[in-house]
Amino acid sequence: MTPAILRSLLLALVTLAACSARTYHIDAAAANDLLDGLTPATAWKSLDKFNATVFKPDDRILFKSGQHWAGQLRPLGSGSSSANPFLPIRIGRYGVGDLPQIDGAGRSTATLLIRDVEYWEVCDLAITNLGATTAPDRTGVRIQADSLTVMRGITLRGLHVHDVNGDLRKSHEGHGILFEASPQTDSSFDGILIENCKLERTDRNGICQRAPGKSRSKNVIIRSNILSDIGGDGIKLWGTNGGLIERNIVRNSRARCTDNAAGIWPFACDDTIIQYNEVIGTKGTKDGQAFDSDYLCKRTIIQYNYSYQNEGGFMLVCSPGNSYNIDTLVRHNVSVHDGINSARVIQIGGNPTNTRFIDNTIVLGPNQNLPLVSFNEWEGGNAKDTSFIHNNLIVSDGGKATYAFGKSTGTRFSNNMFVGRHDGLPEGVRTAFQADRPERLAAGE
Repeated sequence: MTPAILRSLLLALVTLAACSARTYHIDAAAANDLLDGLTPATAWKSLDKFNATVFKPDDRILFKSGQHWAGQLRPLGSGSSSANPFLPIRIGRYGVGDLPQIDGAGRSTATLLIRDVEYWEVCDLAITNLGATTAPDRTGVRIQADSLTVMRGITLRGLHVHDVNGDLRKSHEGHGILFEASPQTDSSFDGILIENCKLERTDRNGICQRAPGKSRSKNVIIRSNILSDIGGDGIKLWGTNGGLIERNIVRNSRARCTDNAAGIWPFACDDTIIQYNEVIGTKGTKDGQAFDSDYLCKRTIIQYNYSYQNEGGFMLVCSPGNSYNIDTLVRHNVSVHDGINSARVIQIGGNPTNTRFIDNTIVLGPNQNLPLVSFNEWEGGNAKDTSFIHNNLIVSDGGKATYAFGKSTGTRFSNNMFVGRHDGLPEGVRTAFQADRPERLAAGE
């Protein structure tokens, strides 16, 4: 068989699959599940009917607006990965009114469980999972890769995930939206898109990845979501290379947990870009920063973000002494009134190497008296070659900014503007809109 004939046969098969695609309707007020579901007048009734059906590429399943279902939604079947045409399976809604709501009511670990299937788009649903008491691992939406080595092509768009009372302990944490790869099969994801979703009152976390295996996921994008009143971490990547987190708003994260959490951060990731986000009102000082570049990370870029009144501060870069954080770049951000007196604005914990701060604007309020930057030892690790360079503007508006370098080495300042009161700057660094000369600090100098 020639390549041309083979291509023609494959195209014919894909075309046949597209022609056989169906649109199904589900209406909680329908009579029963014995109808064909192909029109609003013959709609299915229950989640059980959905869960028992294996869907095909380009199928659409539409839930009726304004209706409510109790239970778990579990998609079966996979869409097509063919580039021409690309045929995912789509979940959406029909009719006018509120988003269709799927209510787990705490009876299942996840209200929407997308497990070991590929090329699904889930749009325009309300998801909740509120039990009588909190429970470990309780989640609104769980995307799970178990038997698949690589799970591809999952999109969540326009979801309203709210009132999920998972466990607040990091070791048993719940989530609004979680995508997790199994360490037993060393699975990963290729193509996760979460955009234009709204998350409210989810414990412990908002949108998070968990990947305790060695494989790294790729093509992961978390974009244009609004998160508010999140018990712990707002948005976290764990185990992705080249991840993109952009244009999200995170308000009041770490609202209820008592362990460490932050607004937006990667762990065990390379080449993450975090940009054009707003993080406001993160609670507490067990981390409590708006942004964090954590350990086992390389080349994290945090740029063009806005950070306001986060109690733990604006930025954390950290790594214990037996690990690494390399080449974090923090540039073109605005931090306003971050940190409280017992915290700091920027914290460098442990032994990050070659961390750079460029063209950031940081403003302290009139009642703030705290470290602008604090270097801390972590399990024997201390920072090396941290740079504050290229026109950072740091304003202490009636308060006082202090500087604690600890045992860090190779810290450099150049061409910054320091306005207001700044105590503990190295000798030769000037304030009040006078560009400072380059200055290198080393332990004992």
